[in-house]
Order: sequence, then structure tokens, then C-alpha cells
Amino acid sequence: MNQDIYSSDPPMGQDPLVLLQTLQLLWTKKELGKLKEEIRRGFARLEDPLAGLLAMLESSSHWKGKGHSLEYCITTELQLWIKAHPAIPQSSTKLKKLQARVLGMLSQCPANLLDPLISIYQLHTADRNYLLEHVSHLYLQGNYKEAAVLSIKLKLQPDQDVEKMCTPLLLQDKANLVEEYVAEYPELQRKLLQTLDAWCDLSFNIRDITRPYQGLSKYKPEKFNRRVLSKLVFRLLERFNADSALCPNVINQQHLRTLKYLFYKRFIEKTMTEENWADHIESTVGENRWLQEHLVQLLLRHCDARGAARWAQRCRVPPEMLPQRVAEELQKLHIQDRVEKVTKADNYEASKKKDYYQLPIPRENIHFLQTWEEMLQCWEKVLQPGQVVGVDMEWKPSFGMVGKPRVALLQLALKDEVFLLDLPQLLEQAETEGEKEKLPHFIQMLYSDATITKLGYGMSGDLSSLAATCSTLKDTEKQMQGVVDLLAVDKQLQWGKDSRKVDGLSPEHSHEQRGVRQPEKGLSLLVQHVLGKPLDKTEQLSNWEKRPLREEQILYAASDAYCLLEIYERLCKDPESFGLGSDLTDSLVGKQSKKPRAKKQLNKQEAPSPSEQECQGPRTEPPRPSAPISPQEFSVVCDNMLQGLGRYLRCLGVDVRLLNNEDEHRKAAEIARQEGRVILTSGLPYQTLRSQVGEGRCFSVNCSEKAKEQALQVLKHFNVQVSLGDIFSRCQVCNCNKYLRVSREGMKQLVESSRQESGEHSAGEWVGDPPSCALPWDSLPCTERDQPPGPGVSQKGIGAPCHGVQTHRALSGLVYVSALAALSCPARHRVMHGTAQPGEMVTCQQ
Repeated sequence: MNQDIYSSDPPMGQDPLVLLQTLQLLWTKKELGKLKEEIRRGFARLEDPLAGLLAMLESSSHWKGKGHSLEYCITTELQLWIKAHPAIPQSSTKLKKLQARVLGMLSQCPANLLDPLISIYQLHTADRNYLLEHVSHLYLQGNYKEAAVLSIKLKLQPDQDVEKMCTPLLLQDKANLVEEYVAEYPELQRKLLQTLDAWCDLSFNIRDITRPYQGLSKYKPEKFNRRVLSKLVFRLLERFNADSALCPNVINQQHLRTLKYLFYKRFIEKTMTEENWADHIESTVGENRWLQEHLVQLLLRHCDARGAARWAQRCRVPPEMLPQRVAEELQKLHIQDRVEKVTKADNYEASKKKDYYQLPIPRENIHFLQTWEEMLQCWEKVLQPGQVVGVDMEWKPSFGMVGKPRVALLQLALKDEVFLLDLPQLLEQAETEGEKEKLPHFIQMLYSDATITKLGYGMSGDLSSLAATCSTLKDTEKQMQGVVDLLAVDKQLQWGKDSRKVDGLSPEHSHEQRGVRQPEKGLSLLVQHVLGKPLDKTEQLSNWEKRPLREEQILYAASDAYCLLEIYERLCKDPESFGLGSDLTDSLVGKQSKKPRAKKQLNKQEAPSPSEQECQGPRTEPPRPSAPISPQEFSVVCDNMLQGLGRYLRCLGVDVRLLNNEDEHRKAAEIARQEGRVILTSGLPYQTLRSQVGEGRCFSVNCSEKAKEQALQVLKHFNVQVSLGDIFSRCQVCNCNKYLRVSREGMKQLVESSRQESGEHSAGEWVGDPPSCALPWDSLPCTERDQPPGPGVSQKGIGAPCHGVQTHRALSGLVYVSALAALSCPARHRVMHGTAQPGEMVTCQQ
């Protein structure tokens, strides 16, 4: 009886189920070494190891679970054993039978078993029509995900209808699986993009797609609309480097959004010069008739007929597309209009000089360099030990289009002169001459020389764009020394001055002249704080790729780089007057360039992506406020792709506004400005939103992480300290932090009345957790005894009615209820009841 069962030598033709029992016992005892040895010996003694494995899998109930199971161990060990012991090939008929059996199992097995089973039973050699028929059967049964995964594993996609296979996956919000489905097939990528673009046509009825799938499990209609589909199109275009001409509808709609944004900047904010605005309008509209029609409509909305005619002429809109009154004005245009325009522009330029920062060096000391002969002079002056250089870069705004920005202009400012490097031209010339490493070598020498102090503002984003322009420079940020990023200093100044709100314009500028007054932000705000006047940012969104550059662009570019020198000099001379430490020079020079060693990541997803690094500014640890802040002091607005993060932050007590799926991204900026909130966003919208709010008021979150990791990232960045009392102090659904306390008996009565109101069966006692319900009562009386302690207490008077109440059940004792005003929550949420320790408030789950 005590004989070791593992050492017995079973005869040839052993029953695979007996072998499975032996292996299960070893697995239970966690004797993995003996287990693997017994698996190899067992398969050697089975008459047919392939049939034996299927018999073991079919008889086991555990192999369908996720993770590392005994069945996974057996399967992978057999795979290794087959490689080490090539057997006599199976007969064709016998192998087909085994393949038929294993195909029936694949739709139920975990993902980690798919590849081993496909390899062991040589499913890639099976009859292709048979495999396609099996996948089609899975599809007709509604197993869309399983059908797609099996198609990917067996490489069946070229013989399938991409629209048919991908539609239900998109309805179930499985865009990642759709990307994987077409990843290796350019022709399928093109078909998918064309299909998605057709769905985005404004005349297309999306309900025609969703109607056949109304009973689909895990159907998420809120994730299936033109806005979400457009985002997916841009993601696919970038990932697969596809031709944007495949998606005219999506591209045109993005261009239309750009047009509307440009009109807002020009005619509402009035923060773009006429020439700058015209450059972008021309490049955006081009010869596109559809966009020209919308341009005419926008012109009529923001200009009179004469102004619309002048701009229609400038943008080369065909006369036949113009309304009659605009066409008539077009014929009346004459040279006097241009004279008046120039005179007004001159007057405006003169008025700007007294309101904005002005370059203290003469115009002839600004050099625009396009050849290597001109570059030599710059090279010799810049690469001098002890030199202090202001560095800035400009690129054409993408306005949400695909691709990373490419640097069009590199500005290097010295004490007496500024060099503007035409990067595209210099790179092209160097490549033509077979010396394409010359310019990257100069830039690397500059950034890696510790004896040269480089000044910048948000240098990480600049260097990311520089790496996109020239791949040789992708490691520049890792090698740089002697760098001072004044963004870090700006953050110290912002934390140090709570009431730092300064108007960006003098009183002489009327509202009519400048439109909606926007607060200064970013570098312009720092220049105003340190030097007294802000930067004139009207050329910030210029088309920096167009040549020749206008005079206004040249002056703007030179000012952006030169002002860094003056800020640095002023701060170093008198740091204490700005609330900075007296050792500012020592703390900035050299030490800023040293990057802290990254802590070992607990999760590989915590490592920021390149796009995230570009969005978040410098990778050096940003300065924190002198004291941590509580969740009650921290309020945010979450973009519509971060609703999960928003609900998680509410659980921690943070005041969160959530954008709906149909909301435009710019609504986040409007809410942030009106309510003083921080914007949480991700990806391309970050570049647009951060320019519409103050520096440090927009944060980019890594969308690939889960809500918990995103929340930790946000709390760490803004130094928010969460206490036990903050947890569950807000409702996840409505953001309310006012609570009432109700007895258990009262709660039972409320739930029973809700069941009766909604027609639910209410007989019998309340067993287990209460069901999801909407509570339809009109009022709930409050008594003094029912007032809960701590944060989140309702301040309403004793006995006051509380309309639209949501329930929250604790494990024992009392129950908390979130009171919502009927006007602010007319829909009365359907909520799931949360649980908590007795005495703790709980939040609801959607």
C-alpha cells in the first residue's frame, strides 16, 4: 500500500484517463518536477499520444479556465515531447478525425492553449474549406470573438468578408481584436478603412448596421457612433501607415473641425493674425469643393458680404459656388480694400509694441539659415564652452490629423543674435551631398556638451518632435547635459503664487479689438511674470513649413527663443524676489540635466509610452506644492475616453466632471476654464487642449493602462493624498457627496416600493443583496438621528425632503443614501448596490 505509485511501470497502451489521475495527484501536491517527468513517461507509453491528450482534455472540467492549469502543462509538455521524439506520421484519415475533435474544443479553450493545440494537431494543414466552414458555424452561433480569434490563428482572413467579421466585434467594443484581425493583410486594412469611412458619411444611417445585432451580448451602442469610429480610423491610419485618401469622409470632417477652430481663433478669440489664418485656411481647404462650400457658409456667418467676398477671392473659391450677394461684392473689389487693410495692420502692429514682449536686438541680428555655408558661422558661435543658448522649435500644427509633428524650424538664441535653422532644407541639402549625419551631429554635440547651458521650455516635447523629424536624434534626451528646462521653474512659481492671475492685455485694448480675452498661459505667462509683458502668440499656430516665412513669423520665432535668455538672467540675479531659493543657479545648471534613476516598475504597463512622454513634458520629476492636497481640493474634468478613470477618482473623493461620448474635446477646456478644473485626457486631444488652458492644467493619461493605474498616476503627479475618510465619499454615477442615513427597515420598505412601482416580483423576504433598481419615491423624511457623521453629510434642514435618492447598502447596521436634486438628475439612475464595512459610506456602480 505504501509503494510509490509514480515509480510503477505501466504497460504499453496505458489508459490516458488513468495517467490523468496520476498527474492530478502530482499537480495537487505541487510536485512539478515529478509531474513533468511523469507526463513524458506517460506519453511514451500511450499507444496514441495525440488521441490520449484529447481524451484527457475532454474528461477534465478544469482546462477551460484561465491561467496556468494542469491541462496547459500536459499540452505544452506533449508539444515539447513531440519535437524531441518525431513519431511515425499519422494516417490522413486518422489525423482528420483528430482535427475534427480538436476543432470542436478550440472555441471553448483558453487563449494559452490555442497555439499548442493548433501546432500539435497540424491544423494549418487541414482542409481550408473545412476550417472556414467551422469558423462560419461559430459565427452563426453568435460566437463572434471566438470565430475571429480562430481565424487569426489559422490565417483564414483572406478568404473571409472583413466587414462581416469585424462589424459585431466593433459593436462589442473589441477594436483591438479588429486591429489584430487585419494586422498582417494590407488589402484587408484598406477594405476595413473604406468600410469605416463609409459608415462615417453624414448621409449614412448607422442604425442600418446595428439593427441585425440588437440581441447581441455585450453590445455597447454608446461605443458605436461616428465620433468613436473616426478616432478608430485615425488610429488605424497611423498604425498601418495607410493612405489617408482611403477615408475621404473622415478626413473631410476633420478638416471641417479644423476650419471651425480656425474661425473661432480668428473671429471670436481674435488671437491669429490675418496672414497666419489665411495660410491655414488655404492649406486646409485647397481645391476640395465640399470644404469650399462650408468655408463660404462660415464666412457668411462671421463676415459681411464684402468680407466674405474678399476671403473667397483669397482662398480661390469658384464664383459659381458663391451666393449672389457675395458674387456681386466680389466684382466690386478694388485696390482701395487692400490699402485700407494694410493701414489697419500697420496701426495694430504699432499698438502691439507697447503691450507685448519685444526683442531687444536689431532685426539684422536675426539670421535665417538654409545652407551649410551659413550654418558654419552658427556652429562656431554656438559650440563655445560657457555659452548660454536659448533653444526652441516650431512645427506645423496637425489639428488632429495623423502623424507626429516634424520640426520645421530650430531656433538658437545667443546674447547678441538669433539663428533660425530651416531644418527641412538643411536636412535635404545634407542628404543630397551624402552627408546626412552633419546636422544631427551638430545637434547632438550641442545637447551633450555639459559646458554649454541650454535653456528651453517643455524640452521633452520638442525633442520628441525632433526625433520624429530625424530618427538619428531619438536618443538625444538620454545623452543631454547642461540643460535647464524653465517649465520646471514655472511650476515652482505657479505653486508658490496661489493668486497668480494677470491680464494679458493692457486696458487700452478694447473687447472689440481683441475679442474674447484669454488668460496668458505657458511660456507667455512666465515671460509676463518675470519680464513684465507677455509674448504675442498670434503666430503660434502658423504654417511653419511654408516658405518663405513671413516677417511676423521670423520675429515670433526669434522672440520665443531669446526670451529664455532674459528670463534665466533675471531669475539668476534675484531668485528670492520670485519666491525661489537663493541657490537657483547651482540647483538648475547641471543638476537639471541629470535624470533620476527610474524605480523598478511593478507593472510593465506603468512605463510611459513615447507618445505619453511627448504629452507630459519633461521626464525629470516636476516640483510639487509645498504641502499635499486632499481630494476635496482637487477637481478635474475627464475627456470622454477616460470615463472609467473618472468613476474611479470619484470613489477616492475627487470632484469629477465626465464628458459624454458625443461631446467635443473642446468642451473639456470650456469646463476647465469656467470651473477651475484640471483636464485629464489622452493622445492627440492633449496637444489641442493644453494650449487652451494654463500650464499644468492639462494632464495626459496613458490609455493602455487600467483605471486603477491611471488614477495612481494622476494622484502622484498632483500630489493628492487620499485618506480613509475620502474613500467612497462620492457617488460614482452622479458625483454627489451629500449623504443621508436610513435604517435597514426603512431601506427594505423603499426597495419593496420600488419593486412594486417597476412591476418586479416583491413577495417574500429580501434575501442577499438587493436588486438593481431605480427608486421612484418623491421624498424621504430626515430626522436628527439619521444625520451621518463625517464628510459627505447632507446640509439640508431636518425633515427636509430629498428628491431622486440612490441607495447604498452596508453589510450590517445602517444604510447610506446619496441624495440628488431632482432637477440635476431627472433620469433617476438605475444603480447596483455597493457594500462596505459597517459605518462606511458606499458608492454605486453603473
